[in-house]
Amino acid sequence: MKRILMATVAIFITWSIMDFVIHGILLKPTYDATASLWRPMEEMNMPLMYLVILIFTACFVLIYQMIERKSLATGIKYGLLFGIAAGVSMGLGSYSYMPIPMSLAWGWLGGTLVELLVAGVIVGMLVKSD
Repeated sequence: MKRILMATVAIFITWSIMDFVIHGILLKPTYDATASLWRPMEEMNMPLMYLVILIFTACFVLIYQMIERKSLATGIKYGLLFGIAAGVSMGLGSYSYMPIPMSLAWGWLGGTLVELLVAGVIVGMLVKSD
């Protein structure tokens, strides 16, 4: 249980930092250019956003915990596969019904893939087979 909690906290912190870099810096010009699609910053519900990230993180770690043979290599494969699934859904899936630029769709896909790959490395290092 200690390893699961450590992995969850480590991934939550890592994702929070990566989200700031990806969305707050790299994709900021695209968000600014499409400002009419987003809530103003003062209307965004940041506590809810962090709760969503925490729940997603906990689910990511708990699903990994169910894998029988846990290792760094397994964590990387898990993160990559999860990243492809979530990234395609987040990026291209959102593009299919939202009026966002394709560059933002690719940014979401790539950012999600990288975040989940990094999370796979973290969970693979921290949550081992007993």
